[in-house]
Amino acid sequence: MRRRVRAGEIFDLVVLADDTMKQLEAEGWLKAGSRAAFAESEIAVAIRSGAKHPALADEAATRAAILAAKSICYSTGPSGTHLIRLLEKWGIDQLMSGRILKAPPGVPVATLVASGEAELGFQQLSELLDVPGIEIAGPLPRELQSVTLFSCGAGARAFNEIGAQDLIGYLTSVDAEAPKRRCGMKPVRSLRG
Repeated sequence: MRRRVRAGEIFDLVVLADDTMKQLEAEGWLKAGSRAAFAESEIAVAIRSGAKHPALADEAATRAAILAAKSICYSTGPSGTHLIRLLEKWGIDQLMSGRILKAPPGVPVATLVASGEAELGFQQLSELLDVPGIEIAGPLPRELQSVTLFSCGAGARAFNEIGAQDLIGYLTSVDAEAPKRRCGMKPVRSLRG
């Protein structure tokens, strides 16, 4: 999505990780002051339905589960970047290199886990929920967790800026809190640009 925005695609509203949204706003792709944080999302681990749940109680257990996995999969987003940094920190990135699958852009990690292409899948909980063929093994433990703040913003050349602002208003409202929780996200009060 970031590439599409920077390529000049006209949009009314975009939703991305807040660090990316800050960059897009600074580059002039967003209507000044329209960027608003609205939810936080944690990284979870997915397994194929019916598979044995790995131990994820703490850092040592999670590292052991990764090392024991035949294959792991991650996304191109913030959760994938975080996983790669963990592997590097633990010094197992080279050891795992032949067992790592990076989901192509637009391909959900959950589908690769459900198909059996990956034993463990790492992605935002919100993107793993309700996907047939997988189970959530659990979130990453607190000491390993990385929480992504998601923001939305109106396009600088939006066709329907009023509609975009209305949607931003809803996404940052109390009315949107229950749907965010159902989707595996934690509501955040509006933190504007």
